[in-house]
Amino acid sequence: MNMFWALLAMVWGTFSGTPATADQGKQPFQSLTSSFNTAIIQSQKEQVVIDADNPPTKIDPQPDAPIVKGIYVTAYSAGGARMTSLLDLMDNTELNSMVIDIKDDLGYITYPTENKTLQEMGKSQPFIRDMDALMKRLQKHDVYPIARVVVFKDTILAKKNPELSFRNKDGSVWANGKGDSFVNPYSKEVWDYNIEIAKEAAKLGFKEIQFDYVRFPEGFETRADALKYTKSDKSRVDIVAEFVQYARKELAPLGVRVSVDIFGYAASVPAAEGIGQDFVKISENVDVISPMVYPSHYSTGWYGVKDPDKDPYTTIKGSMKDTHKKLDPTKELKPVIRPWIQDFTASWLGSGHYIKYGKKQVEDQIRAMKDMNVDEYLLWNASNRYTPDVNYK
Repeated sequence: MNMFWALLAMVWGTFSGTPATADQGKQPFQSLTSSFNTAIIQSQKEQVVIDADNPPTKIDPQPDAPIVKGIYVTAYSAGGARMTSLLDLMDNTELNSMVIDIKDDLGYITYPTENKTLQEMGKSQPFIRDMDALMKRLQKHDVYPIARVVVFKDTILAKKNPELSFRNKDGSVWANGKGDSFVNPYSKEVWDYNIEIAKEAAKLGFKEIQFDYVRFPEGFETRADALKYTKSDKSRVDIVAEFVQYARKELAPLGVRVSVDIFGYAASVPAAEGIGQDFVKISENVDVISPMVYPSHYSTGWYGVKDPDKDPYTTIKGSMKDTHKKLDPTKELKPVIRPWIQDFTASWLGSGHYIKYGKKQVEDQIRAMKDMNVDEYLLWNASNRYTPDVNYK
């Protein structure tokens, strides 16, 4: 395959009338590669049988994607005044991507949609009033747009469609201690609803769909027998992995990548059977894996550090070492590793257990990833206030 494309690039240069330099040949070469990959993906779509133990051959639907260095952007920020300063950050640094909420943590679709299926099953809260205008704005600033879709944590869908959720013995919709409800990963209807949102995002111009909360509720294994919900004989781990596999089967032919957020420590421990997350099985079925390796989320003793939040370099380096160790054996199925890193101060850890995060702490995390041959990353700050003057190289 590589030899074929090398010869094709040479031919392209010949037909252009002048010898093709690397830069001159790059754009048409990438375009041809992308078209070729899409054609293969479309031809293999009907042959893919959803099976967690048999991931299909992975072909990148977007081989011309940049090395992504991005930030999280709420729909409120994307549709509001803060977007101007966030775009300035893109223009004036090495950052080049935004992960924007399209379906948020409550389950709201964050823009006006005319899709009747989405209107009937979900609910729109149009923080982004004009999606077309936003996409044009992102394109103008050369921002690589990623749509964040929160999947199984979905209070809106659970309340509108209790049969798709986890229910208490009295028939009421179960909620966790924070008041959040989840929908059932065993439900094909839930799968298709979220993928319909993702397909609309692809049509709007997003280059990648990032699925978050691709799991059962935390501690589910302790309450599974007390709740009412439909299930099959498949394990929770397999059903979650098969949702991801199905999503990629449906979305790759549209030319968009599929990525998944996952707990950072998942790379360091066996599969989390309770919530249905197996780091390897999920990774084998996505184009990009984004472990959430915030130093503040590691407890005392991880990677030999008393307070991981206070030593971001060591914590991130250790997490990346574990990530490579877990994924290297997957060989050609290994996805792009693009971690979420910390640009916030975790004061809730209590005095003596955290430090204020700023330029040095963010750069220490980036340096740790670079030292472990990880070039892509995403910055998380829930309020979208990012540290100024950081060297993102």
